[in-house]
Amino acid sequence: MAASPRILLVDDEPDLLDLMELTLAKMGLETDRAISVSEAQQRLAKTHYDLCLTDMRLTDGEGLEVIASASALPKPVPVAVITAFGNAGNAVAALKAGAFDYLSKPVALDQLRALIKSALRMPETSQADGSARELIGQSSAMQDIRTRIAKLARTQAPVHISGESGSGKELAARLIHRLGSRADRAFVAVNCGAIPETLMESEFFGYRKGAFTGADADRSGFFQAADGGTLFLDEVADLPLSMQVKLLRVLQEKKVRKVGATQEEPIDVRIVSATHQNLAALVESGRFRQDLFYRLNVIDLVMPSLRDRADDIPVMARFLLDKMGGGEVRLDRDAEKELSAYAFPGNVRELENILERALALCENRHICAADLNLAPALPPTMACSDTKYPLQDYLDQTERAVILEALEQTRYNKTAAARVLGVTFRSLRYRLERLGIE
Repeated sequence: MAASPRILLVDDEPDLLDLMELTLAKMGLETDRAISVSEAQQRLAKTHYDLCLTDMRLTDGEGLEVIASASALPKPVPVAVITAFGNAGNAVAALKAGAFDYLSKPVALDQLRALIKSALRMPETSQADGSARELIGQSSAMQDIRTRIAKLARTQAPVHISGESGSGKELAARLIHRLGSRADRAFVAVNCGAIPETLMESEFFGYRKGAFTGADADRSGFFQAADGGTLFLDEVADLPLSMQVKLLRVLQEKKVRKVGATQEEPIDVRIVSATHQNLAALVESGRFRQDLFYRLNVIDLVMPSLRDRADDIPVMARFLLDKMGGGEVRLDRDAEKELSAYAFPGNVRELENILERALALCENRHICAADLNLAPALPPTMACSDTKYPLQDYLDQTERAVILEALEQTRYNKTAAARVLGVTFRSLRYRLERLGIE
């Protein structure tokens, strides 16, 4: 029979230790207790624990020291910290130091049980490292990303993923989920820019029957659907300020109230957010709440653009061709060189579109440079980003980048992209044909 998981409880309040010990015993778990940083470090060095729960403030130091000791072990132990109520700064510091999650005092037993269950589903590091290799590329940038994702998967800290459109932010979010303790629960992806403002509250939090006209049955929202799993907030910068306030309360209280309900219900959701915009700049301009920014941006992950890892482009191209069913198609050396030299303002999505077009145009299952139909690059002497000449080349590249950004933002809905750009659909269609954008 397998031994029961063993938990180390670290606190200098005997009453709280007794309460947690009794709660964990009812869950069939073994516990040891320590009342100081030094005693906790001694126990961690002698005994293997499946989880450590530590207070942030101890008589001889801070919980951060316990986190550091547990993380430095040959087989790292996940650590959750207990912080004073309302002290978000301590919680953020602990999560950035590598804590698995945090609880606020007074400790709510339902949240304690949910945290324990989540922590004990943690996968082994070696499994996470292996799965993270599914991100294509061997450049140093991608190796760093894979290593960081494997580490992020071992915590419950909110993660904010930044990077240009098409750089793989959602793929990174899905990997963080799949490599972590919530892999067997739901991953719910939400595009915050695609939901009408009038429907946001009911879509995120659900509603009760009769809450408004047409609400003829109770319905759960995104938070309830992701309960126990991960909620991915894509393009989070597009949330209106009114919704940002409501989201902040949910993150603080870990409870949601359906539209039309009088009672809140607890939720256990890990938040991963992403945007191609600069959130810090939006905070400065007053378009994004600073307190929400700090809640979401506990740990940041910056996805590199495709042009910043040009060495990976040939490998990525072959992977995408196989995915499209073009496994027998050959990409010649000149075509690979052109792809590696291209700036890719649309990143991986643009590469995929280019290859799909080339696959349709090529002959004898052989893709040459002409099949790619790439926009001409600036001459080497004109390659500096602030060079404005030759004028037509500069204008074409600028126009192409702006159009591709609008298409990415609208998920390639040309009618919506034309509206974003402030031009007619016919004008956009002409520009797409002139610039060779499919």
